[in-house]
Amino acid sequence: MATQKNKTDKKEYTELEFTDNGFVASKLIEWYESNKRELPWRDINDPYKIWISEIILQQTRVNQGMDYYLRFIDRFPDIHTLADADEQEVLKYWQGLGYYSRARNLHAAAQTVVNDFGGIFPNDYHSIIQLKGIGEYTASAIISFAWNKPYPVVDGNVFRFLSRLLMIDEPIDTNKGKTLFTKIAGELMDVSQAGIFNQAIMEFGALQCVPASPNCFTCPFSEKCFAYSESKTEAYPVKLNKVKIKNRYFHYFYIRINDHIHIRRRTEKDIWQNLYEFPSIETTEPLDFEDLKKSENFRNLFPVSEKIRCKLILKNKKHVLTHRVLWMDLYQVELCEESESLSSYLKIPFSELDNYPVHRLMQFCLEKIVNQ
Repeated sequence: MATQKNKTDKKEYTELEFTDNGFVASKLIEWYESNKRELPWRDINDPYKIWISEIILQQTRVNQGMDYYLRFIDRFPDIHTLADADEQEVLKYWQGLGYYSRARNLHAAAQTVVNDFGGIFPNDYHSIIQLKGIGEYTASAIISFAWNKPYPVVDGNVFRFLSRLLMIDEPIDTNKGKTLFTKIAGELMDVSQAGIFNQAIMEFGALQCVPASPNCFTCPFSEKCFAYSESKTEAYPVKLNKVKIKNRYFHYFYIRINDHIHIRRRTEKDIWQNLYEFPSIETTEPLDFEDLKKSENFRNLFPVSEKIRCKLILKNKKHVLTHRVLWMDLYQVELCEESESLSSYLKIPFSELDNYPVHRLMQFCLEKIVNQ
């Protein structure tokens, strides 16, 4: 087992000496073989399918991501199919997963592989990490799972397990911390079983060494874990920076004239880029309808406000993203006549809306409209 320097001697953690002779790796792999979940992207060496699964799971729980993965692979079974697809269709199959830049990057990277590598997924780390949307973790996962190359993966599960095991106070959200944990994971790895080791250490953090109230009594490392020995498992991993949460306020307008509605595509570099939505107004603070009517954006959207009727049908719907909390009001609008201000919006039959990829707030809107 690794020996930890006395914290009072101010030694750097990079001086940790590993003398476990494969203990950690063998225990992890033994645990993994008995406890791993049966998942469709497990026990395969197809880099394309591994890549798709890893991108889906970046911001998505396994249970939620499973159906999306199966549908995505069914529609885009190989990299040529994905590269040849229209981006709007790719976004449609991604709808509901959120963080849509992942889908756009997948599409762009697939085209790079087809154009620059003849449609053969590259098998060297440098080429993989150059692909759009692929970082160190994803590149390491692909190359180790597909080709058993010894590149350690370090995700939240790995940070948690190693920080508790060695009681490491180095914050995980710093470059120094990431470098340290990657070094430790690499030194602990059984290089002859790199892919299985990486899957095992991630699965162990996901199922056994969980964030809150881990069951340390059944842990195969309980006798070796520094944090457990000092009853400090909940204190690890250490983070330096607290994420600043920003509130954003959206007011959507469901404008239906006969059987047609108005939508627009979000083209700005912001959340939900290239996804469709109803006409909307974003404000810096929550506003009721009377205050909203006084805003310049409202007057631009509805120049003759006395000729419209607005009915609030959804209020203060909350949607949480990583660094933002979104609040949404939805209004149903009746117009006496169609305003020229709506000419910049796409007018489509309501029945065709399902052909357009929409974001999660729009899904909330549509659920409310259908069920009202």
